[in-house]
Amino acid sequence: MRILTLGAGTVGTWIAELLCRFRHDVTVVDNDADHVRRINNDLDVRAIHGSASQSSVLFQAGVLGCDICLAVTGIDEVNMIAASMAKAMGVRRSIARVYAPVFRDLSTFDYQRHFGIDRLLSLEHLTAMELARYIRNPESITLEHFARGQLDVAEMEVTRPSASLNKPLKQLRLSPHVRLATIKRGRRTWIASASDEIRLGDWISVMGRPDEVADIKKTFSHGTTRKQFIVIAGGGETGYHLARALDAENHRVLVLEWNPSRCDYLASHLSRATVLCADATRKLTLEEERVGSCDYFVACTGNDENNIMAGLEAKDLGAKQIMAIVGRPDYASIVSRLGIDVAVSERDAMARQILGLLTDGPILSQLQLPSSDILVLEIEVAHEAPVSQVALAEAGMPDGVLVAAVMQEDFVRVPHATEHLQAGNTALVLCPVSQLPHVRELFGISR
Repeated sequence: MRILTLGAGTVGTWIAELLCRFRHDVTVVDNDADHVRRINNDLDVRAIHGSASQSSVLFQAGVLGCDICLAVTGIDEVNMIAASMAKAMGVRRSIARVYAPVFRDLSTFDYQRHFGIDRLLSLEHLTAMELARYIRNPESITLEHFARGQLDVAEMEVTRPSASLNKPLKQLRLSPHVRLATIKRGRRTWIASASDEIRLGDWISVMGRPDEVADIKKTFSHGTTRKQFIVIAGGGETGYHLARALDAENHRVLVLEWNPSRCDYLASHLSRATVLCADATRKLTLEEERVGSCDYFVACTGNDENNIMAGLEAKDLGAKQIMAIVGRPDYASIVSRLGIDVAVSERDAMARQILGLLTDGPILSQLQLPSSDILVLEIEVAHEAPVSQVALAEAGMPDGVLVAAVMQEDFVRVPHATEHLQAGNTALVLCPVSQLPHVRELFGISR
């Protein structure tokens, strides 16, 4: 694929390096001549000196013939303008990296839709969701980017005996606004079908409207028997996004942040988490806050060395699980030997997201559930696609294939069996790897 990367800083450089490893045709634009010379010497890319927000530079970079534009400069506004221009100038898909949460907050303004950008990615948010995934269930996958907050995805262990167990799903009176997506029993995970039964001890994933998903949780799960005590060391954007993700769940969250003004911001934006103005790298602080009794200690201070040291101090005090953000690749091989249970790399989180977006045609993204053969696909429904000609129940979906959600003009819903998909809709499809050719055929995707 021909890929245009705007920005050759730390993020832009390792994205270009990643894409080169997969033998893509990469062009990089940066307004720093030293960055351009360095990346030209180090990587097999075409590097151009100039401003990413100038149309003449984008033309020079060959934007007209590119499949994907990744705007990853250090300035949010430049990224959005450049990605918007690239989309208007003919690039098939444009993606912009943003740092400030306001640009992804739909409550006041939809920047993504206004600027015609296909996706806004936050490195900090992706990393926080990766951390939250490990706390909730390491075998899960995050789908927040698809629904943009309108669709809740929850995984739970079936612990509550009820009349809904040991019956085919088609006999259950589940809300039409939720979809039971997957069932995990023992080591096997599969996509739920109408004939499947839920048993005590299964792990199930459910997606749908947040209020309806909450009702499903009450039906099948007792929930956490006690509140998990989670300490987040560092209240930067990653720590904030993690605390916010855990805020509505059954957890006791403590955020340690040394900057008083940042503490004020966190306290006003987090409804349940406790925010303490303190230095998480000092052992005395950790002792005073009884960090040794916590279930998870998450170090995300913005500095690898501080994260490792704080994690080791917490481990020494008795914290059960230590998680740390470690960006340097050369640290990855040693942190587990030091006693860090989970090391999350911002680069790896972004790499997985970007590689999932490097798809052809109507398939907008493709991810695979951990430890399974299940693919999660975002597919734009093409004109004259066979699946759009009849109701979903009559479309001839192969066994084990599920259309879990549909997005139309940024509104997300769970589809009914009698519904017709329309051209331009985006469908969230779960399918086994073996059924991918059949799914492509149904959605009119040529090989």
